[in-house]
Amino acid sequence: MNSNNIILKAENVSKQYRLGTVGTGTLSHDVNRWWHAIRGKEDPYLKVGEINDRTSKGTSEYVWALKDINFEVEAGEVLGIIGKNGAGKSTLLKILSRVTIPSTGSIKYKGRIASLLEVGTGFNPELTGRENIYLNGAILGMTKKEITSKLAEIIEFSGCERYIDTPTKRYSSGMTVRLAFAVAAFLEPEILVIDEVLAVGDAEFQKKAIGKMQDISKQGGRTVLFVSHNMAAVKSLCTRGIVLENGRVVYHGRIEECISKYYMSHYDTAENHSLGVYELSNHIDKKSKFGIYKAELYCNNLLTDTIFTDSEFRLKLFYESYRDFFEAEIGLVIKDTDQISYIGLNNKHLGNAIVVKEGKGQAEIVIEDFPLFATGDYFINLYFGDQGPNYESLENAIKFKVFGEDIFGSGRKLDSAWNKIAHKKISIKTG
Repeated sequence: MNSNNIILKAENVSKQYRLGTVGTGTLSHDVNRWWHAIRGKEDPYLKVGEINDRTSKGTSEYVWALKDINFEVEAGEVLGIIGKNGAGKSTLLKILSRVTIPSTGSIKYKGRIASLLEVGTGFNPELTGRENIYLNGAILGMTKKEITSKLAEIIEFSGCERYIDTPTKRYSSGMTVRLAFAVAAFLEPEILVIDEVLAVGDAEFQKKAIGKMQDISKQGGRTVLFVSHNMAAVKSLCTRGIVLENGRVVYHGRIEECISKYYMSHYDTAENHSLGVYELSNHIDKKSKFGIYKAELYCNNLLTDTIFTDSEFRLKLFYESYRDFFEAEIGLVIKDTDQISYIGLNNKHLGNAIVVKEGKGQAEIVIEDFPLFATGDYFINLYFGDQGPNYESLENAIKFKVFGEDIFGSGRKLDSAWNKIAHKKISIKTG
């Protein structure tokens, strides 16, 4: 990176919270902190605390929502910040937007920051849409003349012209987001910070918003920090990203690699699977005793996690059922790291009736000449049951790699896969 072009820099940023009903501390803790502060000593409670793993019970009453975050952003760059729920994304954006301050570390930046952290951020519900435009512009440091010069563009982009002189408390959440985004985008802050809020808008507005963000970064030279669980939007908009997990940066680099790391974070090779073997028993309710508890992936009869184009794909599923099912369904969907589906099939699609007997059993899904030819990481969703209450859907249950060749020289995966698979022998059976 060019150090002269750095517009935002986070150095050793951490944020600590106290758990419980009080949350911000107790009188004794506040006095203790004050006593350390006047003596020029470090906050004693920064030495304690656990990582922010929301899935496990801890022993400390303090938790690190963020811990030692470091990254830099260049002017005109669009940085994607991705991670699972509870990873610390929103906390980081609140610190970047100065909604809250870090417990340790610092944020250095140049220019004005505009934020869209949640629906209605910075809006007074009693004011009209037009009045809120001026209010938000003033907060960003714009003069009335500057805001007026952009007013028509903001209103047109938002699509809220009919309601612009109506109090925003009467707006739908989608209308509020439309107007808030238009204000943030057209009033030209140097740094635009956007959380998952755009997901509230409809598909047409999301497309417009992503196009606008691309314009302001490429043509306007402004910087965008974008958080979303929509990986297709992240990939189309961002060139670089960081992946957060339990309040820490676990990866930063090209956005394609970040997205792959995000999806792969669901898997731990030591715990989830050895080569080609996927343990799925954690999905099974011990009381119901129903579901797929293990899968094995084979390529040309070899246990593996890599499938070659035109080779035999064989997936063995090991299941448990508390009763007989005479019209069972067993199937899969194969997706890429953008969660775009390429192959979907089940025994009913193939006209194959399957009976599942009580107890443990096995099923095999075979594609004799595997049709996907684009090298990369893929996921498999698994489906098992009878379409009633006894039905299991395992999202991203299996991850594997395809090693192939673009035999058509087109770079396309979807059409070719479907065209080829129609001519290949596929079977699903129990045994």
